Amino acid sequence: MSIFDLFKKIEKQPQGGAISHIIVGLGNPGGEYERTRHNAGFIAIDRLCDSLGVKCDRAKFKALCCEATIGETRVLIMKPQTFMNKSGEAISEASRFYKIPAERVIVISDDVSLAVGKLRIRAKGSAGGHNGLKSIIEHLGTQEFPRIKLGVGEKPHPEYDMVDWVLGKFSKEDFEVLSKTVESVPSAIASLIQDDVATAMNKYNR
Repeated sequence: MSIFDLFKKIEKQPQGGAISHIIVGLGNPGGEYERTRHNAGFIAIDRLCDSLGVKCDRAKFKALCCEATIGETRVLIMKPQTFMNKSGEAISEASRFYKIPAERVIVISDDVSLAVGKLRIRAKGSAGGHNGLKSIIEHLGTQEFPRIKLGVGEKPHPEYDMVDWVLGKFSKEDFEVLSKTVESVPSAIASLIQDDVATAMNKYNR
């Protein structure tokens, strides 16, 4: 190997240490899904990236990705581009590549059982009817991964179609409320990584 080949190899290596956590926001790709309730995870990832000064725009693992450092921890940030029902495909590819266990995969998703503006951290749990979480559980083979749930509100009446509800866009007022809530996501993720799930839950599950 020549010295020039060595320099090229070094340039291709990730900077700042090995990836030890994966942070994933769930949503659907495409302009028609922007600001929909199901894309709350994407909205939170955009806010996280803004706070870290990075852009989640590298195509890899069937997702848009970037690397960043939170405290002293190197993380991979992902927005799966598989559509919601197949989110687990992208996440499992990345977790296998970096050898990241499920307990260090942090998933951000919408939650219709929580009022708009509510944020809940959970250490583990079932999919609760959320197809994105269902796909992740199937591909990781476990329910034991931490998640940040962002409330998008219940459908207005029992007969209202759930798909129509989650793929519907936020009202102006609700989007403003959600935007204020996602301001807490960067610090919540930092607590999950630097402290532990129990500490983060005590801080943010208000």
